[in-house]
Amino acid sequence: MSESPRRPNLLVILDDQHRFDYLGCAGAKWVRTPNLDKLASRGVRFTQCCTNAPVCAPARIALSAGLQPHRLGALGNSAFLPRSAPTYYQHLRDHGYYVGCVGKLDLAKPDGYNGRDGDRPATYMWGFTHPVECEGKMHAGHSPEPRGPYGLWLRERGLYEAFHQDYKRRRKEGYHVSAHDSVLPTEAFEDCYIGRRSAEWIERTPGDFPWHLFVSFVGPHDPYDPPAEYGARYRGAEMPPPIPLHPGEKPAWIRERQQAYAPEKVLETRRQYCAAIEAIDDQVGLILAAVEKRGWTDNTYVIFASDHGEMLGDHGLYTKSVPYEAALRVPLLAAGPGIAGGRVCEAPVELIDINPTVCELAGLPAQPNLDARSFAPVLRGESATHRSECLSGLRNFSLVRTERHKLVRSLNDETELYDLREDPHEQRNLARDQPQLVKDLSALLNRRMLEGTWLR
Repeated sequence: MSESPRRPNLLVILDDQHRFDYLGCAGAKWVRTPNLDKLASRGVRFTQCCTNAPVCAPARIALSAGLQPHRLGALGNSAFLPRSAPTYYQHLRDHGYYVGCVGKLDLAKPDGYNGRDGDRPATYMWGFTHPVECEGKMHAGHSPEPRGPYGLWLRERGLYEAFHQDYKRRRKEGYHVSAHDSVLPTEAFEDCYIGRRSAEWIERTPGDFPWHLFVSFVGPHDPYDPPAEYGARYRGAEMPPPIPLHPGEKPAWIRERQQAYAPEKVLETRRQYCAAIEAIDDQVGLILAAVEKRGWTDNTYVIFASDHGEMLGDHGLYTKSVPYEAALRVPLLAAGPGIAGGRVCEAPVELIDINPTVCELAGLPAQPNLDARSFAPVLRGESATHRSECLSGLRNFSLVRTERHKLVRSLNDETELYDLREDPHEQRNLARDQPQLVKDLSALLNRRMLEGTWLR
């Protein structure tokens, strides 16, 4: 049987909490990402990709449906993907694709049991034909009993109890600053497990139908627990300093979260974060090698992104759920047949735009009434522009970000306006100084929040 499916294969790789500027190809000399750098050299690197919600579940739910999170009621981690919202996974399945997943989905985060094999019935409802839904990091380590295939795999090897006890300790420390190496051997680290199972899926899929594989790593999300061999590579490594804490320039809800972290703690977490990224990069290399071994490189589109970023001490903040650049912006790389390599696109892109892009690359029309827009014309070299602004938000704030300015409207708190060209570190709130610009961007934000609703 031929191993060259008629439609192209589609490989989408997402990691969790990877900020935009921690990539070698983005100029980060302090972290090693050779496989992602090679992917960027084969295709297009987008520098201005923003998540539609800087927290896991809403970002992933929105990407699956191609809709803004607020349309789906997904404004926090307690959200479910509504059954009434079609996914692009279903669209590909319905047009003859095998649709696999390995890793974290977060499409029903409050339901904490993923099934022994990661194939709970809901995964088929979402459109996956070959699901291996794994637990997220805290999800995997928090429970005394395994909640999915990764935890069960650890228990079968006598490793689960040590892993669980380590995460109990990390929880007491505070996951967001816990920064010692994993107690697990490298091959048992969850991102290595996900990478290995993804490569095995590619090796074993028959090739009689085209496939879409959604690989979703659980790192470099906190706690910062890379395998020891990766952590050792960054001991003593220099790291960029965090953006200084200036409480007077931020709304009250941000000031309540800010903390003056010790420089040594910030340095330690940044080193461990880089080690976790390098571990993921190695797994990306393993997966791409499996594609090459099957002879499918010239017939496979590859997209790499993350669900949201990580503050990592910037502004005295950790994790995400805030409107600032380190939490908002994510890596986005795309390569494949017909995509000229070594290009950089500085046009704004939203994470949900991956949804119709994948469908267009498959030769399929986008599903109707999406908020997402395909950036396939940029990949084909037909356009250098995409969007003029990005929309993002959670329950307590919404924002619009143009190429130059960002307006953040917080619920019952002060408005923020930043000139990202003159003040890329968002140190000076210009909202009181430029009321007309606030008015204009507020009108743009309102239009974006309401767009298309008359027809839905």
